[in-house]
Amino acid sequence: MPVALRRSALRGTVAVITGASSGIGRASALALADQGVHVVLAARREGPLQKAAAQCRAKGVQAVAVPTDVADERAVLHLADEALALRGRLDHWVNCAGVTLYGRTDTLPMVDLQRVLDVNVSGYVHGARAALRVFRQRGHGTLVNVGSVIGVTGQAYSAAYVMSKFAVNGLGWALRQELAADGVRGVHVCTVLPAMIDTPVLHHAGNHTGRALRPLPPVYPPEEVARAVVSAARRPRREVYAGGAGRLAVLGARVAPGIVERGVAYATDLVHLSHRRTAPVTSGALHTPVSAGTEPEGGWHGRARARARRLAAVGVITAGLTVAARRRASR
Repeated sequence: MPVALRRSALRGTVAVITGASSGIGRASALALADQGVHVVLAARREGPLQKAAAQCRAKGVQAVAVPTDVADERAVLHLADEALALRGRLDHWVNCAGVTLYGRTDTLPMVDLQRVLDVNVSGYVHGARAALRVFRQRGHGTLVNVGSVIGVTGQAYSAAYVMSKFAVNGLGWALRQELAADGVRGVHVCTVLPAMIDTPVLHHAGNHTGRALRPLPPVYPPEEVARAVVSAARRPRREVYAGGAGRLAVLGARVAPGIVERGVAYATDLVHLSHRRTAPVTSGALHTPVSAGTEPEGGWHGRARARARRLAAVGVITAGLTVAARRRASR
């Protein structure tokens, strides 16, 4: 059933969304507001955050912006207090704030690698702890952690991000088991697993490869992930995929991990990192927010037709496996 037909299930509830100044976080905030959810938006950039809150209020809900660095535990606890102050309740918490970094693992600056883990892992733990304290006390609530399919398949030149998303998947497993062991039935933990999404993330990325970054097709619109977030809030499940190619990649990784590893490695090298365009070495938005990229979309044409996405996926996978086969044959 379309989400729009089930609006009453979420209307009047309160949700915190981190990473809400752009990308998936912003799209999720707007999608939840469409369902009548009052939202508390968190990110480091106050200007884009205030604009997102205004867009949500235009949909008839309450919305407040709370500038927050999720790597700061005290700031996240303050965020939870602000959410409770809005309407005296907290029903959903969406962990979505994240940063990414590209480069060979043995040459990346440790300060940059550590920052990815501080935001993407510690930031999610801070959010989970703040939310679960409220949820356990009140006997209900849903924590939605936005992970990634590369938290299952891995990806070359993205070790910090890959490690963080593996950790997000593991965090979900651990939290669900703790709740089960304690006999808590009304509190849920869901992990959303997006494929490649059209967001500003590549514009914000730290990049030590010297090569320009391009999305690895197929690329899906951020609204696809936002629908998955709304769906998880409305009907919690352990895992929710966003983007059909991601589900296929995870299935392939479980059935034929060696083949998928080689295919993803060569596809990343051939497509994700440009061989024609260079790029300056940069830490991107890891330590200091950047002004670029304040919309849900990143301009990577994520609204392409489904048929074009499927054809692109087949092409990339075929190219990767072909190169792998040729390299094996030449040894």
